[in-house]
Amino acid sequence: MEKIEELLFNDTIGKVVAFILGAIIIWSIGRLIQSKLFSKIKDTDSRYKAKKFGSFLAWVAIIVYFSIVYSSKLGGLTVALGVAGAGIAFALQEVIASVAGWLAILFGGFYKTGDRVQLGGIKGDIIDIGVLRTTLMELGQWVDGDLYNGRIVRIANSFVFKEPVFNYSADFPFLWDEVKIPVKFGSDYQLAEELIQKAGDKITGAYAEEAKGKWKEMTEKYLIESANINPMVSLVANDNWVEFTLRYIVDFKKRRITKNDVFKEILSSVDKSQGKIILASATFELVGMPDITLKK
Repeated sequence: MEKIEELLFNDTIGKVVAFILGAIIIWSIGRLIQSKLFSKIKDTDSRYKAKKFGSFLAWVAIIVYFSIVYSSKLGGLTVALGVAGAGIAFALQEVIASVAGWLAILFGGFYKTGDRVQLGGIKGDIIDIGVLRTTLMELGQWVDGDLYNGRIVRIANSFVFKEPVFNYSADFPFLWDEVKIPVKFGSDYQLAEELIQKAGDKITGAYAEEAKGKWKEMTEKYLIESANINPMVSLVANDNWVEFTLRYIVDFKKRRITKNDVFKEILSSVDKSQGKIILASATFELVGMPDITLKK
């Protein structure tokens, strides 16, 4: 009985129990706030950031509570903890840099979930931003075009301090793309230009109208000049054919399907031109042969 009483009133055991109960209460309050308050945030990105930051604050609160509970025990260990902390900081500098990178990502506008980015040669869509790592659904590699290949890639958040971050969809969620059409010499070049221009206007005209408003916001936010948003056709003549280039703007997630539709529209128009436009292909002309003498 005496031993039980000693355990019940033991200072160390009491502080352990107090810490466990306090940690459970703090974590429960954090989860309650996330489910009742943060879940009402309508914007998906803001709700995601709020929940992540709420979890981070809950862990900070638990650590602070731990230091308060054991404050009397920590006084004599200040110097030792300082030295140990310096060593730990050196050993875990990459982890610390990743946490700093996480804060920079959340509040610095590098990228957010749903953005399409390229980090260190790896291109993909952001599907999660953790305290230490960013998770991407990878695009490309052995798959042609902007299509998922099935791999999930995790990159340390410290990367944002080391190399450039290419964001395809941050302030301006559109990309410029081009298709090149080789036309045989002797074709009706003016008609070809008109048909290619019409194809560009028909397939990408809606993107151009939407992009104009976004580009106006860009010029107000950054020191950048106005750009030609509308589809544009240019041509150049080389040794083999006349090459027409259609430059147009497209949604960053619809580049492949849009290029497919543009080519289909152009090929359909060429077929209806009744031979006035002939697409070119690589040809080789034999200009001469050396004399050959056969001896018996």
